[in-house]
Amino acid sequence: MTSQLIRPEGAAVAAVDPEIEFRSEITVQLVDHQASDLGVVRAARVSTVGEIAQTETRSDGYVEGMLKYLMKSRHGSPFEHNYLTFLVTAPIFTVRHMMRHRTWSFNEESARYREVRPVFYVPDADRLLRQVGKPGHYQYVPGAEGDHDRLVEIAKESYGAAYAGYNELIERGVAREIARIVLPTATYSSLYATCNARSLMHFLSLRTHRQDATYPSHPQHEIAVVAEEMERQWRELMPITHAAFETFGRVAP
Repeated sequence: MTSQLIRPEGAAVAAVDPEIEFRSEITVQLVDHQASDLGVVRAARVSTVGEIAQTETRSDGYVEGMLKYLMKSRHGSPFEHNYLTFLVTAPIFTVRHMMRHRTWSFNEESARYREVRPVFYVPDADRLLRQVGKPGHYQYVPGAEGDHDRLVEIAKESYGAAYAGYNELIERGVAREIARIVLPTATYSSLYATCNARSLMHFLSLRTHRQDATYPSHPQHEIAVVAEEMERQWRELMPITHAAFETFGRVAP
């Protein structure tokens, strides 16, 4: 997705609070990790050589062969002895998609403990707007002429009204945990999301679209943006594991 910051300007949005930020960017940052291809091999080797597995060093050729074997045979547990922690900033509806993956650990900013920032999601002009096909086999196509402009116009009006109502409730002394109920799921939130490589591969198999995957998936665009960026950063840490994942159809072991 092409990232851009969209701010209210001109007569069409003159009534919108100028402090409100309309954004199309979704960000993913790898903030912590302990993950390597060799680590997977050592976790697998402990079953046959015991404690000396931790001190073994192996050539890239051996590592590649072992990882391909593990992936093909779906021996998944050696891929769990690592972790990756991402900081994600995205609209709430995308955060909720992430939380469907229950083997992950999450810590999200709380609208009970802090006032919500007036930052709201609007799709950029490249976002495909229409969905056709049966559930599970969707295709996404462009909108008709004027669809995107009207969507953005309605979204800005709705977000402005919702945030004005939220502010009014806060000023009246209503608790933040109640005032937040008037805000839309397009409100931006930030969270830490931690997983291991096996859980990440399962996530990627469902939240990216690859026509040549064993089980092609058709995720919503916004969660696919998150997944693609996570995959890019993970691939740099564990390139041989990633290559094996690709080789065997993007199926988590």
